[in-house]
Amino acid sequence: MRALVIAKAPVPGRVKTRLGARVGMDAAAELAAAALLDTIAACRSAFAECHLALDGHLGDAVRSDALRRSLDGWTVHPQRGEGLGQRLAHAHADAAGAGPTVQLGMDTPQVTPADLFAVAEAAFDGDAVLGPAADGGWWVLALSDASAAAVLVDVPMSRPDTFASTRAALTAAGQTVRVGHELTDVDTVEEAASVADSLTDGHFLRAWRSVTA
Repeated sequence: MRALVIAKAPVPGRVKTRLGARVGMDAAAELAAAALLDTIAACRSAFAECHLALDGHLGDAVRSDALRRSLDGWTVHPQRGEGLGQRLAHAHADAAGAGPTVQLGMDTPQVTPADLFAVAEAAFDGDAVLGPAADGGWWVLALSDASAAAVLVDVPMSRPDTFASTRAALTAAGQTVRVGHELTDVDTVEEAASVADSLTDGHFLRAWRSVTA
């Protein structure tokens, strides 16, 4: 089993723009970098094999040196495709191997190694596992068959019905879909504050405290 993180390089003005409209684009990029660092750490603790599908270049990102160090031993792939669904499908194909691939983004810095391992365990019998996000999307997708990710190409993303549409598409393709636990994606100031309140340590919590000090 392996982790697959889908991420944008945290460049001001390219990431967390809804957050940036409230806290500034530089601060939003710092929060994005912190969230990605926490996500990488959780994946490293849960899995021996880890992949990052990256949109952009870390050399342009804030905290680029820390991010590069954190990715030591990871396989980094450039994202391929036009829309998000196509990029997700290609990323699953690039990371495919024996056992489940647990795919998540950079929006849930509160995720723990136990969260990720539980998702992988639930997928070991060949089922897909889809974890809902509080906004109607999903934060994690585990697949044992990477080709099943092809259905994501036709799923409307970033909508209140994205979880339901993804579940229906996977089921129609013959996947048995188990529903994982819900987490909150960090896209707004209110979501960032809520997630930070749930944390006791980590890069994201420290970055949030710096932004709101």
